[in-house]
Order: sequence, then C-alpha cells, then structure tokens
Amino acid sequence: MIQLRSILTVADNTGAHYMSVIQVHGRGNKKLAFIGDIVTAVVKKADPEGMVKKHEKVKAVLIRTRKGNRRKDGSYIRFDDNAAVVIDNPKDKNPKGTRIFGPVGRELKDLGFNKIVSMAEEVY
Repeated sequence: MIQLRSILTVADNTGAHYMSVIQVHGRGNKKLAFIGDIVTAVVKKADPEGMVKKHEKVKAVLIRTRKGNRRKDGSYIRFDDNAAVVIDNPKDKNPKGTRIFGPVGRELKDLGFNKIVSMAEEVY
C-alpha cells in the first residue's frame, strides 16, 4: 500500500535511486496504490550520468510493496521493500530501462506489463 509522499526504491537501470510519489493514477481521487498501479513520482536521488535526473517527474509502475497483497487463491504476497520501475508511456507500458533488479509480483503479467515481467530476475 503506497500513498502520497511514500519513498520508493527504483528497481531498474535508469540511473534513479529513490523517488517520492506525488500522484496515484486511477479513477477519481485515488489515494492508495498497490502492485501494478501507475504513479507519478519525483526522483530524489539519481546518478548524474543516468537517463533520468534528480528532481525530474516520471511515471512509474509499482512492482513490490511491503504491505501484503491478497491473491485470488487466498494467499498473500509481501516483499521486503517498496519498489517501482520507470516507464516511458503509461499507454505502452514499456520500461525506460533495460534491466529490472529483484523480484516482481505475478500480478503485473495480468495487467499487461509483459516486458517488465520478462526482464525480471524472479517472478513471485
């Protein structure tokens, strides 16, 4: 469960390290985001030679959350950190980077983020 001003770890090789959520995309005045939701965030720490710079606004998709996410079979999936991947365009759902670090949730495949799932190290 991610809300405004939550700090996310960036799990790709775009050059960003941390980002802060400033908007959760969805229907109406949505306040909370879960795995697979698209958010707008501001990069707080980044490499100077990276694709994204510090203080840049980016769109990102959540791939890991610390709060347990209930699945249809009744099980829960929970990760060690809150992480996101920077995406180019929310309509295309393609990542900006070329590598994804760490595990991702299986829910991303159902939501159409097939490229992110195929680049990930592990899918839970």
